[in-house]
Amino acid sequence: MSENNPFPDEGNTGHIWDDNLRELSNPPPNWWMMAWYASIAFVIGYGLIYPMIPLANTFTKGLTGWTAISEFNEAVAEVEAMRKPNEDKIAAKTAKEILADDELSAYVEASGKVLFGDNCAACHATGGAGNDGYPVLADDDWLYGGTIEQIQATIANGRKGMMTAHAATLSEAEIDTLASYVVGLSEGKADEKGKALFQSKACFACHGMDAKGMAALGSANLTDGIWRFTEADQLASAKRTIAHGVNAAGDAETRNAEMPAFKDKLSEADIKKMAVYVYKFGGGK
Repeated sequence: MSENNPFPDEGNTGHIWDDNLRELSNPPPNWWMMAWYASIAFVIGYGLIYPMIPLANTFTKGLTGWTAISEFNEAVAEVEAMRKPNEDKIAAKTAKEILADDELSAYVEASGKVLFGDNCAACHATGGAGNDGYPVLADDDWLYGGTIEQIQATIANGRKGMMTAHAATLSEAEIDTLASYVVGLSEGKADEKGKALFQSKACFACHGMDAKGMAALGSANLTDGIWRFTEADQLASAKRTIAHGVNAAGDAETRNAEMPAFKDKLSEADIKKMAVYVYKFGGGK
């Protein structure tokens, strides 16, 4: 600040630097003052109409009592009212009957997409494309059956794969022979030695005499080239599965294969929707 103001009649604040640079005390423009007063009026008006000021245990409600939550709840109620006719039909019909109703099936397909994304896509990928260790849902290869009823049962009750670990009962050579046999089956190759061992070790008891699996047991079809557990070396992967099994108790190298049950997480109607949605990927039987 300058001790001696060289511009006493200018109306400056007295803040002067380098004897020339100074701060003036001119009033703000009228348009600026009008905007300032208008903003004050707006804040007061907003506070009177809408919730605004937080208090110790509550907040000012405003004259309208409006809240974002109440608006959201109203919107949800409106959507639910629109959906109610279809939701009532879903509750009254079986999943198979829903599939037969083109209009209802289309509705379920749209709403099922959200359910699938929230509950299934993390494991089975978008569109049911599958991931390593998690089956593809868009093909016609089903461990526990691909009818709409079987799919619904799988979603509701979950599934837990089970295969005995054979490392303690088979020699390394026998494991090699069986692994080569099942990989060869998937490639259309015949191996009489492997087939004989497959039968003598009673592998057919779970996988069937034709090695095409049994839906009742959830055993895999070994002839189609579709592998739940994929690795760069599929032969080595098959050896591991034979040796250490699937969900075999006490084996640290066993494969893990379990799908959780959704009957306690989703409503019966939502499970029907999921079953129809998965069925319509194209692989349902």
